[in-house]
Amino acid sequence: MNEIPVDVPTVVPARATDRLSAIPPWALAITAMLSVQLGSALSVNLIGTVGPAGTAWLRLTAGALIFLAIVRPPLRDVRRADVPVLLALGVATGLMSILFLAAIERIPLGTAVAIEFLGPLTVAAVRSHSTRMLTWPALALLGVVLLTEPWQGEINVAGVAFAALGATGWATYILLTQRIGDRFTGITGLAITIPIAAAAAAVMGIPQAAGHITPGILAAALGLALLLPVLPFALEMLALRRMTHTAFGTLMALEPAFGLLLGLVVLRQVPSWLQVLGIILVVSAGAGAQRGGTRI
Repeated sequence: MNEIPVDVPTVVPARATDRLSAIPPWALAITAMLSVQLGSALSVNLIGTVGPAGTAWLRLTAGALIFLAIVRPPLRDVRRADVPVLLALGVATGLMSILFLAAIERIPLGTAVAIEFLGPLTVAAVRSHSTRMLTWPALALLGVVLLTEPWQGEINVAGVAFAALGATGWATYILLTQRIGDRFTGITGLAITIPIAAAAAAVMGIPQAAGHITPGILAAALGLALLLPVLPFALEMLALRRMTHTAFGTLMALEPAFGLLLGLVVLRQVPSWLQVLGIILVVSAGAGAQRGGTRI
């Protein structure tokens, strides 16, 4: 779900890195995706207590504290021209988190991930400057139609709308992350942008969570932050150092399928056969876009 430069130093301890180097890079990438979707699925319980904005704020705040603890923000390296991009990326990350959590509060996890995936797919198609590449977002959109089954008359319009807005946020996130990736290596940029994201989410998150925060809630937020974003970013960095962006992006196309799987296992969201077909179309579109040589 995230764009990270290949030539980045890792903050993982040397011994841990040596152990992880024995694991195939594709396994690291898949573990990162599973961590993302598991964190999303487990967030549903927290959403029921502190709301989607409150959950996003608590999770991002915990993640920001973790990143600040393991890496020093490169504030001296920040140029004036970087400030608008860093602020925009932080705000986009915060809003994207809120929108996605608001979506999975209303619609199945796999459906929400598939709809959001339209964002990066569209970015890939537009940046390819090839009309043939528009086939992939169109194929994914067909998959989303099968997932939402509008002919059933039970579609949650608000949930789909939140996921669609999240797709726009994901597309913006990718474009801004690529720019930040050219300026800051590894997770140093995250040590700046995640705190900004937490501050952005706080505008809606604090009022929503006020009066519901307990030690148990804080512990849950910390655990969720480890699942997303801390662990996935570390694993993605290690994976990208040993595989190409195209191979990595093709694997990332499996994310909607993992969303469907974790929704089934954790949330008991049983898909119909048409919804399974819809996920297959979305995954195929993502893989096809990568084979076309574009980055998602």
